[in-house]
Amino acid sequence: MTAVLAPLVVLLNGLGAGVLLGTQLGGWPLLAALPPDRYVHAHAFFATRYDPAMPICLLGTLVGDLVLAVGGRPPAARLLYLTAALLAAATVTISLVKNVPINRWIQGVDPGRLPENFDEVDPRPVWGPWNRRRSALAILAFAANCGALSVLL
Repeated sequence: MTAVLAPLVVLLNGLGAGVLLGTQLGGWPLLAALPPDRYVHAHAFFATRYDPAMPICLLGTLVGDLVLAVGGRPPAARLLYLTAALLAAATVTISLVKNVPINRWIQGVDPGRLPENFDEVDPRPVWGPWNRRRSALAILAFAANCGALSVLL
């Protein structure tokens, strides 16, 4: 089972980490620089494009790492899979608690009729740092998964 699951976990984690890295390199700088109405439109557009791929990648990484950590050999690989699972769990938690609620709220905002107090409720100061954190965690999980796979090879 490890021969199939380990590469699949690396693939899922790599895809998820790659998307999150892409948001840091291009998506987020664009969103941060846009005026409010264009930001709302662009953020809603981006947010709808990543479902269901990102949940599949992040949850698949988490579950796969847990399975490999419990049943894998050698011990060094198990430790790396457990580390990756913890990092993936933190990534999923941040996504569910911080980023997804903002993404859903933005999708319901009409860019042509922004709330009067948009300057006060603009989610960018909150969303950006949390997205940066989850991106770093997903990339660290990917490094741990690559290390575990190296141990197996």
